[in-house]
Amino acid sequence: MYKSGETVASRTWAPILDEGRHHRARLGFILMSTDLAAEADFFDIAPEGVAIHITRLKTDDYTTNETLSQHVLHMADAASRIQPDMKPDVISYSCTSGSIVCGEMAVMEQIKKGAPYAKPMTLVTGVVDALQELGVKKLVVGTPYLDEINTAEAEFLLSKGFEVLDIQGLNLTTGCEFGQVTPDYWKTFAQEIDDPEADAIFLSCGGIRSVEVAQEIEDITGKPVVTSNQAQMWSCLRRAGINDEIDGFGQIFKRAGNNLKSTL
Repeated sequence: MYKSGETVASRTWAPILDEGRHHRARLGFILMSTDLAAEADFFDIAPEGVAIHITRLKTDDYTTNETLSQHVLHMADAASRIQPDMKPDVISYSCTSGSIVCGEMAVMEQIKKGAPYAKPMTLVTGVVDALQELGVKKLVVGTPYLDEINTAEAEFLLSKGFEVLDIQGLNLTTGCEFGQVTPDYWKTFAQEIDDPEADAIFLSCGGIRSVEVAQEIEDITGKPVVTSNQAQMWSCLRRAGINDEIDGFGQIFKRAGNNLKSTL
């Protein structure tokens, strides 16, 4: 029995250690402070044995090209804070529009600076990976963004070789609003912007609740649906060597991704 004033002296123990709960892979994500959707999406999708580590950038809850351009200034510091002693396999900046405005390479260079042991990624890199894996040439795009961001996104997709048949944004201004749009609305919106000539529907933004209805939209439209968090998660898993086929989040998770281009 311990008595006040005594010094604790433990017996000698031999604890048994293993590789931990997440022995297969560790994925790190840098989220905006206003993101209400991505964290839950990643945990919903992650297969057994895969860790999800999250950090957040302090961001203004007003989403414009100007505010997005500031994210890169704090990227290296954010990357350095994601479980550095466990060394994540991949660290991804989880913002579609920010990836475009800041530039994929600029973001990945900063992630590599803060976490040189991890493969750097951006959300929009994962989107392009998924669209190319699915053989998409023509697509329609739905977003929550202001049209200045929609214009930048349309130009980016064209630069990657895709034909944008239509891009429609809700012209919302805050990340919190993005996350409050209901999944059912995204399901309806996707069908309304669909085009018979489109190979796929892309619902853009890591802060919207589109992952929850991606499979339903595919079942209704009969064509692939790519969402930001779904595509990012798929690409990060494949880059970490996790090739599980995962049900319920769209047909991209049936693809092996054997031809993904290496990042930095």
